[in-house]
Amino acid sequence: MELIAKERDRLLQRTARFLGVAGAAVALVCLSIPGVVPFTTYLWTLPFFALLVAAQIMVGRSQSLGWVALGILSGLAALIAAQAPYVGVPTPGLAPSLSVLAAAGIAAFALVLTSSIGRVVILVFGAAASTLLVQFASLGTAALSAPALSVILGWVLTAVLGYWLSASVPRAARRIYNIGKAHRAERQASETEAQRRQGARLLHDTVLATLTLLAHSGIGVEPEALQQQAADDARLLRQLRLGATPTPQSSGVYNLEPVEESVLGTTLESVKQRFGRMGLEVSWHGTGQVLLPSQVLDAFLLSLAECLENVRRHSGVTQAHVTITDDATTVRAMVTDSGVGFELDGVDEDKFGFKESVIGRLREVGGNARLFSAPGSGTTVVLEVPK
Repeated sequence: MELIAKERDRLLQRTARFLGVAGAAVALVCLSIPGVVPFTTYLWTLPFFALLVAAQIMVGRSQSLGWVALGILSGLAALIAAQAPYVGVPTPGLAPSLSVLAAAGIAAFALVLTSSIGRVVILVFGAAASTLLVQFASLGTAALSAPALSVILGWVLTAVLGYWLSASVPRAARRIYNIGKAHRAERQASETEAQRRQGARLLHDTVLATLTLLAHSGIGVEPEALQQQAADDARLLRQLRLGATPTPQSSGVYNLEPVEESVLGTTLESVKQRFGRMGLEVSWHGTGQVLLPSQVLDAFLLSLAECLENVRRHSGVTQAHVTITDDATTVRAMVTDSGVGFELDGVDEDKFGFKESVIGRLREVGGNARLFSAPGSGTTVVLEVPK
């Protein structure tokens, strides 16, 4: 919104400069017509026109109110200088020429004088003073001459245009933001629905098909084939738990590669992407790639994922740091967040989540876990598994 407000102000300033310079130029041409003002009077008005144009150019570049005040005063001085020799006896062409200067050259500043009370006061002063000066140069006894009315109209139109632009640009920006927000929500809903459909097809093609065969006692299927299919399903579920997205090759067949050892660095990236999709930014530090036996890797990554899930759900922050180190016998992961923390004494010893999903799982493969936390100081969990 701040950037849009700056662009709005820049638009108003440039529009005021264009309209003001154009009005001053037209007024100067009108005054140069023979018989409107004497040549010496015309020369006296030129410095004030120069100051007016300089102020209009600077208003197009700066938001300083000083340039606006200088421009209005220069324009009023030009109006006074042009009619000074004709006090009481103006020429017929003087008032129309000066009305162009007042209604466009000076009134252009109204575009940037609607945003605050102080600026509105300057706007009213400029409009009243320029209208009175044009009225003095008018012939006839009417309360307000046609040139004076045109000056009032010029100030009103530019002020309304400035106010409309100032009010409409933020509204348009809010609508654009709301449209973008709705688009992002629709896209997220579409992606979620696509993932749900893919997951349903995945389960239908694999696990549900295997369970159906088992429910019918595997009639018509060799035991070895059934065992192989169940093993394939187990590997598929393992990849899903680790955050991977297996690619289907054909109905019921997915791109799975059986491995006895897995590279830790490649699987950590899948865990990072998984939690990134759920709104938790995970920053990795330390060792890039470590080879672990498949069973140890499963326990290590699933425990790590459980710790990150606890950060996502309970810490109150959206960022976690994972540092991976290793030595000759052990791989360690330190999961750290700067969230709300908690009292360790207040944790139930029988709490299933951390005790079984982290400590129990790691101990089954010869590893261990340690927990450090304090209220307001975040939480740190150290996971260890043997190589």
